Amino acid sequence: MSTLHAIIFDLDGVITDTAEYHYHAWQRLADEEGLTFDREANERCRGVTRRDSLMVVLGGRPESEERLQDMMARKQSYYEALLDQIGPADLLPGVADLLDQLDAAAIPYAIASASKNAPAVCARLGIADRLGMLADGYSVERQKPYPDLFRFAAAGLGVPAARCLVVEDAAAGVEAALAAGMAALALGPAERFADLPDGARVTRRDDLDGVALDDLRAAAEFDPGWFVVQDGFDPTTQHHMETVFTLGNGWFAARGSFEEGYPGESAATFAHGLWDDMPISFTELVNLPHWLHLTISIDGDEFRLDRGEVVDFRRHTDLRRGLLCRDVTWRAPNGKVIDLHFERFHAYHRERVGAIRLLATAVSHPCAIAIRAGLDGHVANENLLHWRLGEQGKGPNGAVWLRARTRHTGHELAVAASLSAELSAGHAPAPAADGCPGFPALALAADLAPGQTLQVDKLVAFAAGRDRPTAAGDDWHLFENALGDLNNLTYDRLRDDHAAAWGRVWQRGDVVIEGDDEAQLALRFNLFQLLVAAPQHDERVSIGAKTLSGYGYRGHVFWDTEIFILPYLIYTNPRLARNMLLYRYHGLPGARRKAQGNGYSGAQFPWESAETGDEVTPRWVPHFSDPTRLVRIWTGDIQIHITADVAYAVMQYWRVTGDDDFMRDYGAEMILDGARFWAARAEPETDENGATTYAIRDVIGPDEYHEHVDNNAFTNFMARWHLLTALEVFDWLQTTHPAAAVDLADRLQLAADTPAHWKNVAGGIRFLHNPDTGLIDQFEGFFDREPVDPELFRTADRSLQVIFGIEGANERQVLKQADVIMLLCLFRDAFDRRAWQTNWDAYMPITDHRFGSSLGPSFHAWAACEMDRPEEAYAHFMLAARADLRNPRGNAGDGIHAASTGGVWQAAVFGFAGLRHAAEGHSVRPRLPRHWRRLAFTYAYHDTIYSVDIARGEGGEYRVRHEPQ
Repeated sequence: MSTLHAIIFDLDGVITDTAEYHYHAWQRLADEEGLTFDREANERCRGVTRRDSLMVVLGGRPESEERLQDMMARKQSYYEALLDQIGPADLLPGVADLLDQLDAAAIPYAIASASKNAPAVCARLGIADRLGMLADGYSVERQKPYPDLFRFAAAGLGVPAARCLVVEDAAAGVEAALAAGMAALALGPAERFADLPDGARVTRRDDLDGVALDDLRAAAEFDPGWFVVQDGFDPTTQHHMETVFTLGNGWFAARGSFEEGYPGESAATFAHGLWDDMPISFTELVNLPHWLHLTISIDGDEFRLDRGEVVDFRRHTDLRRGLLCRDVTWRAPNGKVIDLHFERFHAYHRERVGAIRLLATAVSHPCAIAIRAGLDGHVANENLLHWRLGEQGKGPNGAVWLRARTRHTGHELAVAASLSAELSAGHAPAPAADGCPGFPALALAADLAPGQTLQVDKLVAFAAGRDRPTAAGDDWHLFENALGDLNNLTYDRLRDDHAAAWGRVWQRGDVVIEGDDEAQLALRFNLFQLLVAAPQHDERVSIGAKTLSGYGYRGHVFWDTEIFILPYLIYTNPRLARNMLLYRYHGLPGARRKAQGNGYSGAQFPWESAETGDEVTPRWVPHFSDPTRLVRIWTGDIQIHITADVAYAVMQYWRVTGDDDFMRDYGAEMILDGARFWAARAEPETDENGATTYAIRDVIGPDEYHEHVDNNAFTNFMARWHLLTALEVFDWLQTTHPAAAVDLADRLQLAADTPAHWKNVAGGIRFLHNPDTGLIDQFEGFFDREPVDPELFRTADRSLQVIFGIEGANERQVLKQADVIMLLCLFRDAFDRRAWQTNWDAYMPITDHRFGSSLGPSFHAWAACEMDRPEEAYAHFMLAARADLRNPRGNAGDGIHAASTGGVWQAAVFGFAGLRHAAEGHSVRPRLPRHWRRLAFTYAYHDTIYSVDIARGEGGEYRVRHEPQ
């Protein structure tokens, strides 16, 4: 659908230079009053009202209202005298030709000017009869930078506001256009618009001379690298789009459901740390009270997309600023048309605050609009109730509030909401309390004339007391906190600070790709979804396999976090990475309970973790094709590589950050206690030569199509590495912090001969590796299993496990995801080129890339780069990057594929850029896809920020800049 339906021009400084006449009129008034008024002061008068301009002229000098009126009248008379000189010849260069092009293309256009002289000026210029609409200083009360004037013009044109492009020469006018949900073409020097937010939909030109219709069309488009856009509403993709348009701030996140609701929606808001018990999966993150709730009625007809007629629909996420916007033009069953613009965000700098703004503009007829904004406590997790609702009320600041407690875990929650409104003309309505038990709400109503806009702001604040269980009635502090967060907050200030916070995050965390708009957007989308779930201030929570974006996996944390997600944060935002590693540290008691329960010493980290660090993997679940049958889930029992995965992340964090305090106080304990588990789990056996070796039997490796296998290469190699790393860490601790080493050894009951035993076990762990060919057996007997017809990998339209069945896939040479190849990537310098080639040739062709695990493609992309196959790497990279945007597996509705969000960063940075660290320093070895012109990013290493900028020359050669900032 075309983005551009109409153009709205400012008048002064855009169509004609009446701005110069204004300047001379104000200058004459200033001279008469003994005031100084120069060109710099005149710049501040652009796009603002006559009264505001007079305030600039006066420079703070107090005057009576009578004197103010007199001075404005005198200035107006001077200005009108100058206007007598205007004629068609005074159209600015390029304007006449541009208007001719618009007429020829049948694209309507309007003038929207704060000037009350606009009709007279347009008549003298000879363009009045060509305009589809003229909005002037009499049209609305709130002038620029408010959005009302432009929305009034769009309504007069009968065009959805979101499909309009505004052409402006004043910063205030550009701000008004953006606030109206429109794109803007800003005319004038760059410094004039320097204070506009980064990433706003603004294109700058010096003037309209040489500007053509195609330039306007381009200016109306979204930046393809920063905006995720849905153009048109398709109810069949509802759950998928709810996932794609998830927003969050590191504490809570909401799926991209509609404020007004929709039949069959999967609306949910989840917050870190708020767990409650459930059947089968033990515990899950609970759906918070529905804070997005907003109902809109037009003369009694309730706005919903399943009612009336959707004339126009578009929504987008501005990734740079963390904003979700939706524009809907809707014809009610009663025939009245309204143009709605929704904008919302989760404040990144105030983690428990969310905000929604609604602009409602009457288009075709006068109408009575009624708004109800509530906090719906009657929510469930897919029909499972978790909240016991408590008291509710209205605070002294006019906000309504509700408090609740989880039924089993006793976590307390308070939520408060405020509502405010402004009208483009007339007195703004005041909200009144309007709720029912468990559903406090605020309501307001207004009468809108055609073109008139009602602006409604809903601010919501949460307060949670999960760390301080209290008796019922003893938690008023929660509500004071929630209500207090709403005091002195305004939507605009909150949004500006929120956008600035996102700007700081992207400054360190962005990756730039030139030459591939889709790859650029997909990569940023994945990083955005990772960041909205990354806990900023809480070290007792982590990112689950579906982030905070859906019911999939119930919010549980897997190895995805340590192997896929954490590297991005370690290199770009190590504070957040530290928080998530501390989550594992606080889970050590649960890991020890698991090891003890299985008959082992040390710490065995759970395959699925939640609040306490105990194992929460369900043991039985309904069969994916026959829900009347149950399937035994073995991952919680035997997918044990997770313990080494945690240690790997701890070591990666330490080596990259140099955070010795973390290693001394937390990391060493996790690594050493995990090593105790491996020393107990590895089984001593005697080989054919009579030597003692160690086997790790009955496991699941990364490839989950194969269960109950022996000596999985990934598991065994990681276990050996973990034991040897524990020796290294313990030696470091004894050398640098001897008292801490003694204390830790006492607490973990490490005997004097423990290090020697660990070394012996590590040296004896079996690793099925052919030194002649470099081939690594994924597990004992893998290549004895039945091969699969290669054609099936190309033609299958569903998972090969679905085709063969669980047992059938287990008995065949087919992989769900990278296993040996993942091992090569994690330890890329431990294997020679022959091993890489041999194992790539052996395993890549028999992996279920399209319908297996979403965890696989990013590592195959990285591995292909190591093999100098960038085009093949690109195919895998895009499969990972599109996991949610394109939904190739059909399961994106369950939530974001968290592993892909971090995996694509590793593919880009470790794969395409070839970043690596060695004793001699940092290096990159670029291997970019042919059509990529540039890849750039920053990373942190030992408190130094490095920039990497890889550009491809015309001859295909790489120009690399890799230096500290």
